[in-house]
Amino acid sequence: MQYSKHYSTAEANALLPLVRRWLERLTELRESIRGTEERLAGLLQHRQDLGGRQVNEVVRKTAELQEVLAEFYRREIQLKDLDRGLIDFPAIVEGKEVFLCWEQGEKEIEFWHALDAGYAGREPL
Repeated sequence: MQYSKHYSTAEANALLPLVRRWLERLTELRESIRGTEERLAGLLQHRQDLGGRQVNEVVRKTAELQEVLAEFYRREIQLKDLDRGLIDFPAIVEGKEVFLCWEQGEKEIEFWHALDAGYAGREPL
């Protein structure tokens, strides 16, 4: 087995409210970091002093982003695509190690796919 944690559909569905909050926070952080980096790039173009506040903001938000990503990692939950909110939970289906597959906007987990199949290989539960 590739994963030490395998989720039942009920366990994975129970985590979805938390996963939704993590995805929302990751998206907010990513956009905020991009905005600050764009401002810093503009200052650099005009050879202005970057100042510590904006640089520290990027460092702090990057650290928070890494903390949120660590929540997925600790639970062996796979974040496949942040823009789509595509998440895979390791599971056992029909005796095989697979991923339970969920995409943001779906009410609950209704699909699975083989570890090497990806989104295109989704099958209904």
